[in-house]
Amino acid sequence: MSTPISDWIGRRTLFAALLSVCACAQTASDLAKGETIACAVDGSADFKDVCTIERNGPRLIVRRPDGGFRQFEIGSNGTVATLDGADPAQSTVLTNGMIEARIEGDRYRFRREAPGDAAKR
Repeated sequence: MSTPISDWIGRRTLFAALLSVCACAQTASDLAKGETIACAVDGSADFKDVCTIERNGPRLIVRRPDGGFRQFEIGSNGTVATLDGADPAQSTVLTNGMIEARIEGDRYRFRREAPGDAAKR
């Protein structure tokens, strides 16, 4: 037999649990926001505009559609270094002002920004 107090505690606990689930869902969707870039992940030959990028000066976080991510730092000469402990990235500066970074079976294409450009955005 339940008491009014146990019913109140149960409802309050349920409400708190629902709020935390909603807060997590909001956080996950906020993390997915950003500039969309072309990527070819898991060995795919085709690039698709399904990855997102968050910029903080020369540092980038690239988020994959499966929830994975990579952290890079772009050098002033267009080189790409990994910041997440992953294998070293290989990079190519493309003629259209873009950089292609390759790491393991993934490839990412993003805009090359000169130092200071990110601050103007």
